[in-house]
Amino acid sequence: MANKQLFKSSVGRLPPATNARNEAGGKAYALSPPAALAQYAATGCLNTTFYANAEMQLSAVLELCAAVEPAFVAKTAVYARQRGQMKDMPALLTAWLAQHGPDWLEPTFAKVIDNGRMLRNVVQILRSGVVGRKSLGSRPKRLVQQWLNDSSDARLLAASVGNDPSLADVLKMVHPKPATPERTAFYAWLIGKPHEATLLPEAIKALERFKNDVEAPVPDVPFQLLTALPLRPQHWVAIACQASWQTTRMNLNTFARHEVFKVGGMAQRIAERLRDPTAIRRARVLPYQLLSAYTMTGEQVPALVREALQGALDVALANVPELPGQVYVLLDVSGSMASPVTGHRKGATTTVRCVDVAALVASALLAKNPATEILPFDTQVHAHRLNRRDSVLTNAQKLAEFGGGGTNCGLPLAELNHRNATGDLVIYVSDNESWADPQHGRGTETMHQWEIFRYRNPRARLVCIDIQPYATVQAQTREEVLNVGGFSDAVFEVLARFAAGQLGGDHWVREIEAVEV
Repeated sequence: MANKQLFKSSVGRLPPATNARNEAGGKAYALSPPAALAQYAATGCLNTTFYANAEMQLSAVLELCAAVEPAFVAKTAVYARQRGQMKDMPALLTAWLAQHGPDWLEPTFAKVIDNGRMLRNVVQILRSGVVGRKSLGSRPKRLVQQWLNDSSDARLLAASVGNDPSLADVLKMVHPKPATPERTAFYAWLIGKPHEATLLPEAIKALERFKNDVEAPVPDVPFQLLTALPLRPQHWVAIACQASWQTTRMNLNTFARHEVFKVGGMAQRIAERLRDPTAIRRARVLPYQLLSAYTMTGEQVPALVREALQGALDVALANVPELPGQVYVLLDVSGSMASPVTGHRKGATTTVRCVDVAALVASALLAKNPATEILPFDTQVHAHRLNRRDSVLTNAQKLAEFGGGGTNCGLPLAELNHRNATGDLVIYVSDNESWADPQHGRGTETMHQWEIFRYRNPRARLVCIDIQPYATVQAQTREEVLNVGGFSDAVFEVLARFAAGQLGGDHWVREIEAVEV
């Protein structure tokens, strides 16, 4: 008789055979080229991550662009910019179209290049030669000229902040033909050429007056244009009063350092701005950016202002869905999750780690859904005692303190199976770089454990939220398994519809295919 221990029947279906290795060397499933490009576009910042450097990301993206239709590249660029709120990757995809999909360039450019930073990004990428050319070319040059000529004075002034290339560099490259004497004077001022001062925009006139006399009223211009001047506390108060929502969020410590909050009523005024729902939505702030602002504010920033950041986060998380039934959030707290969420770049590395973003997602889902259990894991499942009534930020900080070991994505599902747990939805938040789980058999350990869980819970669904730019997953996409990437609130929209049974596992790619360009 055959050995019953060796040949005992397994519960559930056999998992599908793996067809790839992830960056950590573990067994994995390769994403299709469209899904992989979507993953890179929604999470990639072209910086060095835990397992891949910036050059590897760039090479992978260019290969994926060549493997799909130019139309899909265009739609991915628009999705990544408008829904994912990314910057470098949409600019790269737009630049790629200039050489390889020119028919799609113009409509994509119009929807992706929506501010001065994006304009400088796409010009820099085109001139670098990485997409197959080292000049702008006639069509991109015309689009840049049109963007400059169609922009308002305020938009151009905002675009003048930044370098490599600067807006002045871009103007010198494309030589736009100004339609009015006023715009002629403005362009000349931007590139430091002689101009008719009386024709300049009022904001520039005010700036020039202030440069000559700091007793003049503080001009309503990007404050970076003023910092080289001998500013006093009253000037910084005026700057804070005029600042946009994003400028306010990013400069709370600067305002504190220059004694803005010592002026009566300023803390209340700034707190009210930060809490303003309309301003928050207009700013398109990512939830993790509010986490960053909150954690980075120093003791000099009043508690009232710090609390306003928590209120702003509640608004930014408005798309967190209410999910039916029992939900399990499997939170990766392994060592690779301690890397910066947008990667390493000299002089521009965020302090927000992958685990911080993952913990923020988990605690937001807990706050909105009472029947939610969070299982933090690395090579063990960590016990915790979270209070649902604590703030999302407080719980996120508690969760992010766990772990640091290897990655075993199958482990939390195995824990649920060991308990004979029942549930309706399982959500992973991870970088999918599992390697410490069992590597024998035909499939990944995650997929093996999912088949067991699904056998007990035939209506259950699995969502894997990946927050890093890699092209493999631990659970193969199919009708009840959704792989989605990114850290914007667009992920919550997809999650809600999938949990409600309105979408199949391939929905994310189909949603991008439905984008109008």
